[in-house]
Amino acid sequence: MATADETHDTADAPDAYHALLERSEKLTNVQMASMALGWDQRVMMPEGGTPARAGQLSTLSGLGHELLVDDEVGEWLEELDSVDLNEEQAAVVRELRREYDRSAEVPAALVERLAAHQAETQQVWQEAKADDDFERFAPALEELIDLHRERAAAIEPDANPYRVLYEDSLPYLPLETVEGIFDELREGLVPLIETIEAEGRELPSPFRDPEYTYDEDDQMALSQEVVDLLGYPEEHGRLDTAPHPFMSGNQFDARITTRFRAHDPLDALMATIHEFGHASYQLGLPKEEYGNPLGASLSSGVHESQSRFWENHVGRTRAFCEFFLPTMKAQFPHLEDVTVDEAYAAVNRIYPENLIRVEADELTYHLHIILRCEIDRAFVEGDLDVAEIPEVWNEKMNDYLGVVPETDTDGCLQDTHWSYGFAAFQGYTVGSVLAAQLDAAIREDLDVDGLVREGEFEPLWEWMTEHVHRHGQRYPTGELIEVATGEPLTADYFLEYVESKYGELYELEGY
Repeated sequence: MATADETHDTADAPDAYHALLERSEKLTNVQMASMALGWDQRVMMPEGGTPARAGQLSTLSGLGHELLVDDEVGEWLEELDSVDLNEEQAAVVRELRREYDRSAEVPAALVERLAAHQAETQQVWQEAKADDDFERFAPALEELIDLHRERAAAIEPDANPYRVLYEDSLPYLPLETVEGIFDELREGLVPLIETIEAEGRELPSPFRDPEYTYDEDDQMALSQEVVDLLGYPEEHGRLDTAPHPFMSGNQFDARITTRFRAHDPLDALMATIHEFGHASYQLGLPKEEYGNPLGASLSSGVHESQSRFWENHVGRTRAFCEFFLPTMKAQFPHLEDVTVDEAYAAVNRIYPENLIRVEADELTYHLHIILRCEIDRAFVEGDLDVAEIPEVWNEKMNDYLGVVPETDTDGCLQDTHWSYGFAAFQGYTVGSVLAAQLDAAIREDLDVDGLVREGEFEPLWEWMTEHVHRHGQRYPTGELIEVATGEPLTADYFLEYVESKYGELYELEGY
């Protein structure tokens, strides 16, 4: 691993800058240790390990907080305010100052309590979801929101707590901008979904079969096969299962998880490709910048753009079906008669009756996100009590999707997010919108479908690394999007993409 002084050009930087880089790397190491322990808790740790794990994560969070808000850090940042820095150095200082400013007034005891409670709540959520028992989860959730509100008040006492927490995951992208994008998507997606349901042809679903059980070992073998073909390096990652698929890691160690449905292998396949997309971003970050903001991912929205690009603009294409269907047939011989057209239709078929966000189709997915954001905001701002969440969840599912979960396991307990934080669901839709914008840009340079059809995925990963990954946090979000695509963030490409694709798939007039 490179030392701080072997990374970007620091030859003319003052001592304060070198000290800041050294502190940043120590902080990163503590954060990565916490991340590894969090991965272990969600994937491999025995159920009884939670009390010790909560203490470990609490201690590491406290140590990281001390490293960040130490008086010396404030002095170094103040000294660097009057120094003429180059672009990369200025970006490092900007990001570390942002972290410092958002942490300096948060008490260390609160940081430790929050980390411990998040670990405990994660375990409670897993058990409550397995047992369909929201009442078991509710007290932990209520305590967690109190801790997050307390943290938000420490960061910015007079601000709306939801806005403060939102800025944890989507810095530099104003909430008003995202709300405007959501309004555009409502206006475009709801009529499209209604037209599909009223006028669209019936699409085949040859993989979904309630009479056939897809063996989990066979599904894992298929998931491993797909990430191997996509180029996921085994020396820098691993594939496991978890109650909720996720990615965890850095540019040296980016691990992914998936999960399986007994009667449809497409869900695990798409989840695996999705998480590979996240890993591709982490692994594409400059290794020599590990430990400072130039070697860190930018935001949840940019991260999701990578996973949604690989899932939707690669994995759901006809070209990918042509490439990968023979592999599926080899793993599951009873699919021998499935055609490419049937596979392409099946992987893109909309399921408004679907209850689960991570299994949702490309269109209704965003209605799942919108309802979560609405509930999330009302809860954080104090307009919704914890006991009301299941009922409000079901009401909004009925309003947006015309379906009501029979259990909280399939309803408000399905996502892991509320076991550790709030105000972050917007990143999923921002990521989908940005993925379509990036897809339009990459197709100006590469024959994406031709490469996918031949199983040549490296040029796609290289393009994303060149235009997105390698920059780390050099640019604020809006600037990075313009650097990568030549335009500010816009929903136009996403809406054009889905209207064209689904209009053709469902043979709709006027699309």
